[in-house]
Amino acid sequence: MTDSLIHRGPDGGDQWFDEQAGVGLGHRRLAIVDLSDAGKQPMWSSTGRYCVIFNGEIYNFLQLRSELEAMGARFRGHSDTEVMLAAFEAWGVTQGISRLAGMFALAIWDATERALYLVRDRLGKKPLYYSVVSGNLVFGSELKALRQFPGFQGTVDREALALYIRHNYVPGPWSIYKEARKLPPASLMRIVAGADGLKFESPVEYWSARSFYERATPREQIPDEEAIERLDVLLRDAVRTRMIADVPLGAFLSGGIDSSLIVALMQAQSSRRIDTFTIGFSEDAYDEAPHAKAVAAHLGTNHTEAYVSAEEALASIPLMPAMFDEPFSDSSQIPTYLVSKATRRHATVALSGDGGDELFCGYTRYLKWRRVWGKISRIPGPLQKLASWGIRALPPGAWNVFAAPLTSLMGQSARSKGEMLHKLASVLGTNNPGLLYREFVTHWDHPSKLVLGSTEPATVITAGGGPTDIDEFTQRMMLIDILTYLPDDILAKVDRASMAVSLETRAPILDHRVVEFAAGLRLEHKLRNGETKWILRRVLERYVPRTMFERPKMGFGIPLDSWLRGPLRDWAEDLLSESRLRSGGYFDPAPVRRLWLDHLARKTDGQYLLWDVLMFQAWLSDVHQRAASN
Repeated sequence: MTDSLIHRGPDGGDQWFDEQAGVGLGHRRLAIVDLSDAGKQPMWSSTGRYCVIFNGEIYNFLQLRSELEAMGARFRGHSDTEVMLAAFEAWGVTQGISRLAGMFALAIWDATERALYLVRDRLGKKPLYYSVVSGNLVFGSELKALRQFPGFQGTVDREALALYIRHNYVPGPWSIYKEARKLPPASLMRIVAGADGLKFESPVEYWSARSFYERATPREQIPDEEAIERLDVLLRDAVRTRMIADVPLGAFLSGGIDSSLIVALMQAQSSRRIDTFTIGFSEDAYDEAPHAKAVAAHLGTNHTEAYVSAEEALASIPLMPAMFDEPFSDSSQIPTYLVSKATRRHATVALSGDGGDELFCGYTRYLKWRRVWGKISRIPGPLQKLASWGIRALPPGAWNVFAAPLTSLMGQSARSKGEMLHKLASVLGTNNPGLLYREFVTHWDHPSKLVLGSTEPATVITAGGGPTDIDEFTQRMMLIDILTYLPDDILAKVDRASMAVSLETRAPILDHRVVEFAAGLRLEHKLRNGETKWILRRVLERYVPRTMFERPKMGFGIPLDSWLRGPLRDWAEDLLSESRLRSGGYFDPAPVRRLWLDHLARKTDGQYLLWDVLMFQAWLSDVHQRAASN
């Protein structure tokens, strides 16, 4: 199991077993703080009660160490792992966990209580999968570790597949396998080994983003300058603590607001030039390198720019199924892997700007939702229902031809305008803003019809609902993304892509203190006069001229639409062939083939929906190849 995770920990590995207790813990180490053997895991606490293995970093370990030393604790090394164990000795596991600020997936064996604790960090930066196989609990950072355990079946969960087809990722707590689940973020699960076998206690939340957003209504009336100063101070401290490392450290820099702010705060607190990294593409629409270069020059960083050819990007696609271990079709996985690969040549740790969009209203879909809901909510219910009937009377293709001018309401989209009108029709008359937001984040409509033999489970997204006040629901959309899209798409993408090349990434904006502060801000501090991330922009202005970052938002993407019609066409045709789809038995071939042919004929832009199916098909092929080789 640990051998399958060497990429996550190339600097060493060890195991510990207690055959009488029936416990074994294994760990692979990526040495970041205290490179000596004093930082090795599994590691025992000073009394021998607790044994821990963990992936991640505790950023406030120096503060905790000082507090624990004042209480009489003594340390043999200077790792954060040893401080964590001392915290458990001093305060117990549950209270000790609540004192930790960082990113982590933990397994803690309590030899006194004969209990194992599995714990995941507050925002879900680090993954933790678990399964029960023939009465044995197995767990690991990636599914590939679980697959090594004798008897693990790996049966595709069609419910999880339906969720994947809607969202382009498998949301927690599901995994693509029926036999495995993800521990939710901010959760602690206790498993006791008894005479009658394992006793699982339900996961307990030790922190809740939801509670901070819900109890912040009405939100605090903070003057603009005070809010800006408080956020600046918080972010400076979050950046400072994430710059502690005994290995080379740098930062991703795209030239956008979030990464530019992180780099600015790093450079402001460093006596040396910070190392920054970006990748560029020859296609201007996808190339952020010139913007990053300008910001780096202004801040005086030691900047590395790596231009990636289309051939190099295409060559990385076959790596994705094994890298992610389950279907994952956010196509920015490819540039994320490529920038991680380029960065790892020079650094072992990289800071990123992840979290700015979810916390400070950065996604364009928030603006689109407000525009659409603001218009349709003023239309009387009977007229909405009549309009819904009228739209559905014509198929999407007919609307594409005859009514394109009427479709600007839904904004630009990868789907055809007619399909977007039909999405609008599905929520007219419901008076439910949550259902409209669900449509904005949905890839394939009606996933249970596409995925044969499936029933799509309810989630916080698919359930819809929420406050009807437009400002408060905009805040709720951000909360929904923090609970779902952030851990299961954004953070999963960055973790797998970076750890595939043994690079640790740290996200200062997702410091839990910043999340709590953002939850209490009024919407006008995040969105003002159509300007997203208002307060982040004001903080960044203190370090970088507005002219350098005031530009349209760019996604971290690739020219997938043209690649599917060009260099990827034969590969995609093989995976999307009717015979291949039928023999697989997971998808109804008809809608997939129709979309593929329409995409090739340029009748629609089906790149994202097709990529959903392609990444599952490629993953399935990889699974079959591994099974055959074994």
